[in-house]
Amino acid sequence: MTEEGIDYTDPVFRNEDGTSRILAIWDQTIQTGTPPAGFQYGTEFTREDINRALQSEDPYSVVPSRDEIGHGSALASVAAGSRLNGGYTFQGAAPGADIVVVKLKECKPYLRSFYLVPQGVPAYQENDIMLGVQYADGFAEPFRRPVVICLGMGTNYGDHTGNSPLGRYLSAVAVKRSRAVVVAGGNEGNAAHHFQGQLNNQGGTGANSRAVEVRVEQGVEGFVMELWGSLPDIFTIAVRTPGGETIPPVRLGIRGQITYSFIYEKSRVTVTGNLVEPVSGEELVVMRVQDPTPGIWTFQIEAVGEIHNGEFNMWLPVSQFLSAPVYFLESSPYITLTEPSMASSVIGVSTYDAANNSFYINSGRGFSRCGAIRPDFAAPGVDVPTVNGKGSDSSLAAAITAGAVAQFMQWAVVEQNNSVVESREIKNYFIRGASRSFDVTYPNREWGYGRLNMVGTFDALIGV
Repeated sequence: MTEEGIDYTDPVFRNEDGTSRILAIWDQTIQTGTPPAGFQYGTEFTREDINRALQSEDPYSVVPSRDEIGHGSALASVAAGSRLNGGYTFQGAAPGADIVVVKLKECKPYLRSFYLVPQGVPAYQENDIMLGVQYADGFAEPFRRPVVICLGMGTNYGDHTGNSPLGRYLSAVAVKRSRAVVVAGGNEGNAAHHFQGQLNNQGGTGANSRAVEVRVEQGVEGFVMELWGSLPDIFTIAVRTPGGETIPPVRLGIRGQITYSFIYEKSRVTVTGNLVEPVSGEELVVMRVQDPTPGIWTFQIEAVGEIHNGEFNMWLPVSQFLSAPVYFLESSPYITLTEPSMASSVIGVSTYDAANNSFYINSGRGFSRCGAIRPDFAAPGVDVPTVNGKGSDSSLAAAITAGAVAQFMQWAVVEQNNSVVESREIKNYFIRGASRSFDVTYPNREWGYGRLNMVGTFDALIGV
């Protein structure tokens, strides 16, 4: 599943006879054709359609679906690109696998406006992603083959325990027989977009309150920041702008919202509180800052009454959703894996450089907010050859992992060594075979249980 489409004309997605290895493309952005059965929008292009297009002088007059960005094609090529020139020119991780593509439509304008996403930056809705997963999952039964779903996207929004609707749905798909779901861990580890705070009742400076400073550079149109509190504490937030104007501590009750404007600055701050967030049951406060004055913004976090747990976490948007840098002055590089890679049953991976076995500095790091072990392991994602040249990105680590999982599915399901295997079992097979260094303690916030090693996985099976 490639969220940004695929260049189906490229030889890397064809068989030796020139026919396509793509089973189908569901392009959610094209509304002029026939949607897939059971779906209400977009256009489905079958392998027959694609092969007919490839034989045409103008392929896009037959199948007009394109990959304008190139990211989707890069992921698909790494996961399942054909063996070209005997593998000397190019070869994906699972060159014999068939490919199903979902090109997601852009999110609705009101969502882009609310989350202050810069124009031209791809942004997608959770429900469209879930439907794309449902579509890909539907190929398991009619084609009688295992399905590996690769998701190369993520967000900083959410409780970072895998409890979002998308995370739960991915887990539900992942536990099905002959299914596996691989999710990229993101590139937020070095972005300074996570703050972890702890309040207590022990007295001393800042014991029951904490000043959180956010640096906003010139040219930022706005940002949306989330605070997640831990049960059973209740938190209030006061705000001080770079110009010295203040918002008093905001306490919004069970559920509420308030917007502040300033006298000397054009910034507007909207604070929305939810004392019991429906899925996690914990407190969620969302701060939406429009036209922020450049400089240091201070958010004073204070607990109401007696402190029991005292822990809170705050996340800024992923880097792509900011028009200029915004970051915490005292950030934490941990709990920076993007959602939904922390969903309980999926395979969530971090990224490393296979050339020297060093951890990729931008890779997201674990664990989850509740301490669950994430990532499961690290996979190569630095200077990875793709159909568009070499790239470094967590999504490429996910693509390599997805290809490895497809190869494992060939052995387990197609060759009937374990025909009922699913994501959780595959994850544990891979963990057992992962490469581990003597000077690192596992499980680890960066490496999980080690580095992806398919030979090690089968060696571990031989030893059973």
